[in-house]
Amino acid sequence: MGAYFFLFVGAVGLLRLPDFYTRVHAAGKCDTLGMLLSLIGLMIYQGFNLVSLKILIIWAFILLANPTATHALSRAAWKVGLKPWMKEEG
Repeated sequence: MGAYFFLFVGAVGLLRLPDFYTRVHAAGKCDTLGMLLSLIGLMIYQGFNLVSLKILIIWAFILLANPTATHALSRAAWKVGLKPWMKEEG
C-alpha cells in the first residue's frame, strides 16, 4: 500500500509542480521509493530463495540507476540553458 502512495504522489508532482527540475525531483524520488517498496513486498511474499535474491539484485540496480538518471536529466537541462522557475514578486 505504501508503494502506491509514493507512485501516486509522484504522479501528482508531475502534474502540479511548476518547472522541469521540481517535476524531475518528484518523479525520481517517488519512482525510486515506490519501486523499492514494491520489490520489498515481492521479496517478503516469495520468502528466502533464488527469486528473492534476483529481486534484491534488481533492487540494488534501481537504487543506483534511478537517481543517476535523474541527475543526468537535470544536468543536461541545465547545460542547454533551462532556468529554474522563480516566483514573481508582487
